[in-house]
Amino acid sequence: MSDLLTALALVFVIEGCILALFPGAPAALYRQLSELRPETLRVVGLVAVVLGVFCVWLLRA
Repeated sequence: MSDLLTALALVFVIEGCILALFPGAPAALYRQLSELRPETLRVVGLVAVVLGVFCVWLLRA
């Protein structure tokens, strides 16, 4: 459980750094994402999940 909380805390750190260093970037990214079809977003999300699980598997092996 502590690994999950650590990972969540690191997400907050990374998101905070992005917002602090490049405050306009997330808004521009959200505008671009809103123009994509839901199917495309779903595929990108699934690829991100598979890549994330693979990276965790590599790190834990």
